[in-house]
Amino acid sequence: MFTEAQLYSPVTTGVDGDVTVHLSDQHPGVHDPEYRARRNAIAALALDYRPGAPVPPIDYTDEEQEVWRIVSVELARKRERYACAEVIEAADRLGLPSDHIPQLDEVATKLVPLTGFRYVPAAGLVPLREFFGSFADRTFHSTQYIRHHSAPLYTPEPDAIHEILGHANQLASPRFAALYETVGAAVARLETEQALKFLADVFWFSLEFGVLREHGEVRCYGAGLLSSYGEIEEFRDADLRPLDIHAMGTIDYDITHYQPVLYCAESIGEIEDVVGGFFETMTDETVARMVGVKPA
Repeated sequence: MFTEAQLYSPVTTGVDGDVTVHLSDQHPGVHDPEYRARRNAIAALALDYRPGAPVPPIDYTDEEQEVWRIVSVELARKRERYACAEVIEAADRLGLPSDHIPQLDEVATKLVPLTGFRYVPAAGLVPLREFFGSFADRTFHSTQYIRHHSAPLYTPEPDAIHEILGHANQLASPRFAALYETVGAAVARLETEQALKFLADVFWFSLEFGVLREHGEVRCYGAGLLSSYGEIEEFRDADLRPLDIHAMGTIDYDITHYQPVLYCAESIGEIEDVVGGFFETMTDETVARMVGVKPA
């Protein structure tokens, strides 16, 4: 099973203003009342956030801090072994702490001088247009909650470990950050849900689950792989196919399992040319032609 970034738990606000995060029956924390209360409180802070205001700090518990320390050390080891040089060097420049969970403002303080990206809080799922569109302003919407302490190396949904150890280490690279910004610019041109979904799927198979060849080995650069303790060990066994925008935007896939098909670039330059080139020029019409449907 795919252990990172499966599904966001739905978040609702009742008529009395109480915020509730609806964990699935299989979630490790579903039967822990203290964890559920924490999730509700953290989500409420994110929902109260307004652009331009200071990001609300989270008073993380000792258990949450210990989860971060365990996962941070383990993923750093795997990153050195399995990530591409561009990500390893970017992570070294960013220098995220391993002894405590960084607040989102702390992440931004480290990231802005490198690539201009800053982090803002998200309670859970952010609509695609808002999430991807914010990249144009070099803004990344991030959750702030931490997975349940009973399973530190597993999460059924994206948490701060995925958002920070996966995406921030990637966004610390000027080359990858430029690709994100290109995605944001593309969203501003798109009007159809079909084109937006196509963009999200190409992003999934590149900046979330992208791999490349480097010095005779297959290495990863996608944030979903960088933050998955399990899948980062397994991606080389996937069906590795050449970059193909049409295939990446139309293939059926299951986000709840390890990805059986990945698209492998020969270099970062090829990612920039093929994936970045597509994002730079894509429109509703070009996507409609690629999927064989004429725009209305």
